[in-house]
Amino acid sequence: MGERKYAVILGNLGNTCDRFCSGYKKNPPALEMLKAAAGIPHVRGIELVGSWDIRPDNAAEMKRALDGHGLACVSIIPDLFAVKEFAKGAFSNPDAAIRNRAITETRRMCDIALDLGCGLINLWPGQDGYDYLLSTDYEHERELECQAVRELALAYPTLRFALEYKPKEPRTHCYLARMADSLLLAQETGCSNVGVTMDTGHAFAAGENPAEAVVLARRAGNRLFHMHFNDNYASWDDDMIVGSVHTLVYLELLYWLDRCGYAGWLSMDQYPYREDAAGAIGESIEWLVAFDALLGRHRAELDQVIAAGDPVATSRLMRRLFAPVVR
Repeated sequence: MGERKYAVILGNLGNTCDRFCSGYKKNPPALEMLKAAAGIPHVRGIELVGSWDIRPDNAAEMKRALDGHGLACVSIIPDLFAVKEFAKGAFSNPDAAIRNRAITETRRMCDIALDLGCGLINLWPGQDGYDYLLSTDYEHERELECQAVRELALAYPTLRFALEYKPKEPRTHCYLARMADSLLLAQETGCSNVGVTMDTGHAFAAGENPAEAVVLARRAGNRLFHMHFNDNYASWDDDMIVGSVHTLVYLELLYWLDRCGYAGWLSMDQYPYREDAAGAIGESIEWLVAFDALLGRHRAELDQVIAAGDPVATSRLMRRLFAPVVR
């Protein structure tokens, strides 16, 4: 296992709104949030959202600020989800003019990424999907999405494009809903620089076991390009502190990330609506550090119980690791 690389999405340190309230906090300037991120232990990377955090007019200033804090730009996330013109889809929109706008905006972020030395574009086309039955040409719209991603991947062969999946929200059904959906689209593009971002909370909501999904990505040609971490109750994308709901899931996930050779970033993607943002994000990272410490001390035992396939032996080991004072 190599050294973990931790990052955070910059906007998670600002105002986070929901559909009931436009905001629970003040939204500080991007450079102020960047300073707060730099103060979180273990953080070495930042993800920037296009137009919100990074634009052609502030790219040079942002690069200087990142360098000044010793932080890498981990990825840029084009805004394909909060623009009202994309309400009926961005890459999958049947209207060619709107679809081209989405592609043009993504190209703009690709150019900035190259200037910042950032090698990853995180694509979350949250509006690409549908809401009602018998109202959508699934075949046509999925093909449009594939064509758009292929066009971008061919135009920027030195960048990697990571498809972030989520089963629902803002649409009732998203085209990139699960790991398998995303791997299929990545393979359909025919481009080796198209892969997947797993968001743990999205995987929970999709009914997935994240560790198994990691194995699927490896078997599909090592297409796990990026990771987002948070927690939830599996019914909604609550974006909570890692470890606040799940425990064994994260231990198993980190174990299989190592076995599958994942060497990318572990990036925190949370919406700390009411809690202190830097504190909540820091807690997520500290939980992952703690899980890693357990892995480091007990990896051989984990190898043994997994190979044995004995749930009772696994339970006994987990109880010893997580509740050592209980007899």
